Amino acid sequence: MTQINPRTAGTIAIDVFAQSNGQYLCQISSSLSDRPNDTMNVYGQTKEHAIAIALENLASRYRQQAEDSQNIDWDAVEISDSGEPIEKHYHVILHYERIAKDESKFEAMHNTMMGNTVVENAKISIIEIDPDIEIEARGLSKY
Repeated sequence: MTQINPRTAGTIAIDVFAQSNGQYLCQISSSLSDRPNDTMNVYGQTKEHAIAIALENLASRYRQQAEDSQNIDWDAVEISDSGEPIEKHYHVILHYERIAKDESKFEAMHNTMMGNTVVENAKISIIEIDPDIEIEARGLSKY
């Protein structure tokens, strides 16, 4: 069982404002950041869309900070006393977004999945993790 240590104090605040053009502005701020008054403004088609984009932007920022803080040499391989490479555990997060102009939602999904474009153009975060950490990789798309 994982031992729970005292929490890191801070908050993440989300405010959503309807705009006169029918879109929504989402302001998200975090007091957990190293930067004071760290606020992002993003727009979305609906309030849920705006919140999703804002949270993804915040998550992307924190993934980058987590990866950078490890300062891991990408090519380094740790060797055991017996001369065998030591396998480590990594949380690999692939994020890809695009604006699709297609005939249907199905076509937008299908055309996104074709080829290796998603992997080639994705932002990939690789964070070394303890083998016992309770992380569950999110599953495949429901489509």
